[in-house]
Amino acid sequence: MPRRLPPSSASPSIWSTALPEATRARAAWQRWLWLLLAYASIGVAMLGVIVPGLPTTEFVLLAAWAASRSSPRLAAWLDNHRLFGPLLRDWRNGGVITRRSKWMASLSMLLALSILLLTVDHLPSVLFAAAGMSCGALWIWSRPERLASCSE
Repeated sequence: MPRRLPPSSASPSIWSTALPEATRARAAWQRWLWLLLAYASIGVAMLGVIVPGLPTTEFVLLAAWAASRSSPRLAAWLDNHRLFGPLLRDWRNGGVITRRSKWMASLSMLLALSILLLTVDHLPSVLFAAAGMSCGALWIWSRPERLASCSE
């Protein structure tokens, strides 16, 4: 049983002696969950580079966010990665999505929708997927392509 601190102590809780240990234990398992999420997101993002219709940018952003909470080494690797680094730097600098990335995303969604139209007989499923892709495309094209300069 933790000892009771005297009333003049700066600590407001009688359980304050147990808090650091509990906080460390909680932080350790949370760190592992963030790390697992980061690596899973990187895996899905890498698949998204190859598979049309599977988003890459969203999973790279999720991986960077989770890595920043779990592994400075993984976060640095993502920031310096040949493919993912520029996406992250652009996003951190004002939510920028380059025109090339917008075109690549739009064309891969169009290709995925074409494949769906040719292979899926259930029209509501195709329409639902088309609506989702349309919302994604509209959001992507609403993002800035470059930073607004201060002189404008």
